Amino acid sequence: MTQSLPIPAQNCVTWIKTPQAIYTANQQDAVNGLLIDGQTIVELVPAGQQPTLAYSQVFDARQHVVMPGLINTHHHFYQTLTRACPPALNKKLFPWLQTLYPIWAQLTPEQHQVATELAMVELLLSGCTTVSDHHYLFPQNLTHGIDQQVSVAQTLGMRATFTRGSMSLGKDLGGLPPMSVVQSEQTIMDDSERLIKQYHQQDDLIEIALAPCSPFSVTPDLMKSTAQLAKQYKVNIHTHLAETQDENQFCLDTFGLRPVDYLESVGWMQDRTWLAHGIHFNDEEIQRLGKNKVGICHCPSSNMVLASGICPVNDLKAAGVRVGLGVDGSASNDHSNLMQEVRQALLIQRLRYEADEFTHLDALHLATKGSAQVLNRPDIGELMVGKKADLAFYKLDEPRFSGSHDPIAALVLCGAYKADAVMINGQWKVKDAQWLGGDIHELMNRHTHAAKTLFKSAGY
Repeated sequence: MTQSLPIPAQNCVTWIKTPQAIYTANQQDAVNGLLIDGQTIVELVPAGQQPTLAYSQVFDARQHVVMPGLINTHHHFYQTLTRACPPALNKKLFPWLQTLYPIWAQLTPEQHQVATELAMVELLLSGCTTVSDHHYLFPQNLTHGIDQQVSVAQTLGMRATFTRGSMSLGKDLGGLPPMSVVQSEQTIMDDSERLIKQYHQQDDLIEIALAPCSPFSVTPDLMKSTAQLAKQYKVNIHTHLAETQDENQFCLDTFGLRPVDYLESVGWMQDRTWLAHGIHFNDEEIQRLGKNKVGICHCPSSNMVLASGICPVNDLKAAGVRVGLGVDGSASNDHSNLMQEVRQALLIQRLRYEADEFTHLDALHLATKGSAQVLNRPDIGELMVGKKADLAFYKLDEPRFSGSHDPIAALVLCGAYKADAVMINGQWKVKDAQWLGGDIHELMNRHTHAAKTLFKSAGY
């Protein structure tokens, strides 16, 4: 049985000893474990050797495959309240959104808080240590939604990039969302600046980014203003782009431009930009995105559920695009499990590329170093000296893994879905596959009640 002790915030060096397998930056290196001092990885111990630095605690990892903590680069936490929602089942993106917007418009602060907590804990249990949420829904009673999310993340001790999303182009103005959930552009910009000043990098865990929802829910002026504010404060910017052919046609009909041309026209072709989905680009557009070092979050499960298409991951990476992974909202994916998403990425990319062109290691890279690059976070995503001590530990002790030979390949091919232990910033958050920060059943009860209440308030 694995023995371990909680790691204090400081003055404690721990040896993660003799893992069954370890996914490092250089898979050619045989590693006997790693040493953690406080929040940082300070030594990779070569096979057959002991640490050169003194240590005070040992975590026996002989039963574990050790990974960098996974990094999720696109989500909508509030959508955990509308999973498997009957009115929205089996619809394409635009009608799916038009069905769900009136339900989401009833969202209360209390429901938003518990949805955020549930989504983050669900991700954590899958081995995810850094989350990014795209919250763009601000009914009149939910003006401080991002503040709520920051508070939840700080309580959980999870690393997070929270994006101040926005919608200003309501249905009456030619957009998709109802007018009850859009805000004035002045309100959006004022709150965006407030959030940056109040939370961005004020501690080691929280970053703020700016994220107009999509071309069909904001104006070009808001896109331009957002890019200018982000440049002033040196923060990242995020939006949905080229998810469906319907969106491409909307851009042509509304702006006279394809999505990438539209992106360039509003000042978003830059290395602080990352996009959700990025499916429907032509070859010339892919080259332009790569030249400008734009990032893209691949969301395979959501893309399959909504039949949106397949992101051309290899083509994008070859052009110089930073590509990471995301679960997307739990109303289009219906789960928030990033390790499951790694397997989905492998399978869907095998429908686009040959088996030897996209491997299990390529899929794992998307969820680790690739996602770190998308968020412009060079301090996470790899097990290397100097990186943050964000780690996920998996056991291969279920029937699904029986008979497997390559432990790292088994995580992906045999379908790992839960972490046995998770560490963030040198602090244990999951042990023996159990969340240490609270009662998971009590959280689920609160969340289920909130989901039923939201559904009822929308008239269902």
